[in-house]
Parts: sequence; structure tokens; C-alpha cells
Amino acid sequence: MTFFVLMNVVPTIWMLGLSFYQYTLTSAVKKPKFVGFDNYIKVVNDGPISNSIGRTFLFMILAVLLQTVLGALIGFLFWRSDKMPGRRLALTLLFTPMVLTPLSSGLFWRLLLDPVFGLVNYLLSVVGIGKIDFLTNTEWAFPSVLVVDTWMWTPFMALMTLAALGSVPKAELEAAQVDNLTLWQRLVHVIVPYAKFIIILGILLRTIDVFKTMDLIYLMTNGGPGDRTELIGVALYRLAFKSFNLGYSSALAVFLLFIAIALTSIYLFVLNLRTRSAEEN
Repeated sequence: MTFFVLMNVVPTIWMLGLSFYQYTLTSAVKKPKFVGFDNYIKVVNDGPISNSIGRTFLFMILAVLLQTVLGALIGFLFWRSDKMPGRRLALTLLFTPMVLTPLSSGLFWRLLLDPVFGLVNYLLSVVGIGKIDFLTNTEWAFPSVLVVDTWMWTPFMALMTLAALGSVPKAELEAAQVDNLTLWQRLVHVIVPYAKFIIILGILLRTIDVFKTMDLIYLMTNGGPGDRTELIGVALYRLAFKSFNLGYSSALAVFLLFIAIALTSIYLFVLNLRTRSAEEN
């Protein structure tokens, strides 16, 4: 509890208090100046910040959607495939991107997508397609980082899908097979009712995590070209540790904290739904 208070509660209270002050480390005036809610009003009316938040939500929706669909397909492929040759090796290789740090993954893909000596552009030139500058082209930068994030975290959703499918009672599946239900009928009437809570849990965890994405984007594109890939985490980093505008960046951090609390509330609501459903059954 002491560690939690020192490492979480105290910095949060400090950040909340600092958000009501105008305080820039690079300014001539070193003392913070109390400005009330001016920083929060500035956050709401700041066009670039609004664009970054909108871009973050777009990235979050696309990433979670792609990772959920691909993860569900991969999970179904590996489900009840104990006799498949090389299954353990395939699962190990599949889950490898998930355990790598975002910095190492970002550097790895930055080298792969390099327009001069990157492997991806070399393969494109082999098949007759011209080289593409994936990370500095305004049309390709956003899809490129989206693909890398999907590559990293689709294994997580595949793992959640396997866990969800493993929670389906075998007796229910055998009864559905005896009744000659089609695969679609088994999916709708047997698998989904038991597996949906774990799948939704995985979606919510990924939603919260994608919303905080910063390190992968910063290493691959630095938020560029222009602000094409500047998510709100990158924008907050620039304000706090590049411009040293601590008051305004603290207000933005508090604003994002409330968004994270809203997402967490959805997560808790889903868990309560599962508890109420279990009590009704």
C-alpha cells in the first residue's frame, strides 16, 4: 500500500494540482502562476490536440477491430487441434511478438520498412513494384504503424480466443454434435454464450492499452510525417518533455485520465454483467 501511494497516488495528486498552474520550465519566470481552469479550456479548444485525440480513437478502433478478427480466426484454427504436427512450435512462434518490447519491435520494423535497404522494399522490387517510403509518406505512415501494432497484439487476442473457447463445456459441444447443428448454429447458440465474456474482456483490455500507445509510434515515425501518426500519447510527450510546458501537459494528462476511467468503467460494467448472468443461471 505504501508503494502504491508513493508511486501512483502522490504523482497523480501532484499532476492534478499542477494542471491549474501556468508553469513552463524554459520560461524566465520560474514560479508557477495559478490560472484556474484555463489549461482545461485550452485543451478543449486546442485544434491540434483535438485532431490527435480523434486520430487516437480512429487508430484504436481499427487496431482493436483487426486484432479481434484476426485473433479470433487464429484461435479457431488452433482450437481442439492437439494432434496437429508442430502445434507447440507454431504457438510459440505465434506468441513471440506479444512478449517483445515495443521499442525493439518498432526498431525491427523500422529497419524492415526502410526505403533504401529494408527487406520489405527489396521484396517489392523483386515482384516489380516500386519502392515505397512507408514511414515518411503521408498515405502510408498511418497504415504502416497500424499493421505493426496489429502484428504485435493479434497473438494476445488469439490467446484470449483460445481461453474463451476452452471455457465452453464439452458436454454442450457433444450435445450440439448429436443434434446435428451446423457450425454456425454451434457458434451462435453454444460457443458465443460461454465465450463472449472473455472475448469482451480481451477487447476492453486492448482498447485501454491502444489508447495509451506512444513508444511504438514515437520510435517508428516520431509522430510524422507532419502530424499524420501523432497520437495523443506522442502529443503529450512533446508538450511535457520537449516543450517542458508542465501546466498544460498536466491538464491534458488529467483529461486523458478521465477518458481512461470511462473505459475502465465499461470494463467493470462488463464484469458485473458476467456476475449477474452467472447468478441468474
